[in-house]
Amino acid sequence: MSSTPLAPAPARFSTKGWVLFAVMALLWGVPYLFIKEAVDSYSPAAVVAGRTLIGALLLLPLALHRRALRPALKLWPWVLAFGAIEMAGPFLLLGHAEQTLPSGLTGLLVATVPLFAAIIAFSRGDKGILRPVRAGGLLIGFVGVGIIVAGPGLAVGGAGSLLAIGEVLLVAVCYAIAPFIVATKLKDVPSLGTITLSLFAVGLFYLPIGLLTQHEVPTVRSTVSLVALGVLCTALAFMAFFALIAEVGPARAPLFTYVNPVVAIILGTILLGEELSFGLLIGFPLVILGCWLAATGGIVARRARPGPAPLGEADLP
Repeated sequence: MSSTPLAPAPARFSTKGWVLFAVMALLWGVPYLFIKEAVDSYSPAAVVAGRTLIGALLLLPLALHRRALRPALKLWPWVLAFGAIEMAGPFLLLGHAEQTLPSGLTGLLVATVPLFAAIIAFSRGDKGILRPVRAGGLLIGFVGVGIIVAGPGLAVGGAGSLLAIGEVLLVAVCYAIAPFIVATKLKDVPSLGTITLSLFAVGLFYLPIGLLTQHEVPTVRSTVSLVALGVLCTALAFMAFFALIAEVGPARAPLFTYVNPVVAIILGTILLGEELSFGLLIGFPLVILGCWLAATGGIVARRARPGPAPLGEADLP
């Protein structure tokens, strides 16, 4: 997402890289808990408006200092397209879905992003997904999703929960598409400018909708969760993500997404009392294993070849 060529990623994670990796696993593992709490008294649209505007206001001084907004404004149609696919649609869909689904299950379904990213890459001419290990990963991952949908997903709210599950899987598709817009249309725009402008656009779009759909007085607990979403899971998380990309390379930075569901499920079980069903215990490792194999081919780390590192396959919540 940077406008300058990136150096090859080091063969091993540095201490700083592992720290940033852990920070991202936490910051983008907890949003599902905060969203679940926020939509308890805020409308989904109000949650999106609050989260994005808080994040935008926090990032604005840094974006102005680095003069990152002007390049983004020159390509504003693509910046808005990125914001719509990466933020506007997914943030609203997640809020609506979590009115039905447990936060842990939501986090797990979002972890299918690498599966959809692999399919999109194949449609764009990347034949690497046809390799046996990666193709097998796709199959294993979708089997895991099938088990979750047929078991824990339906158990949550019967057939009606299928709509919420579909919404979360659509979020995963959006998260898989958005990086391709950055890689092809916004590759020369500073990432900070793209994110800040996108957050403002999404926040201003949803602000009137949020005000019109807010029909109750928000609780203190929901308000704290909303602020945490904006400060920790949006502004701070994006800054940490950019630092992680610079430290370990964009191809390996998104690997923290495999840890996110663990954080979401643990927090949902401990803090919200969500049930950890047998079907979830079976489908969860299959989804994670499938995503890892499909995205990496089963390779934990490989010494980088000379030349610029490729763009990563996932940007998150």
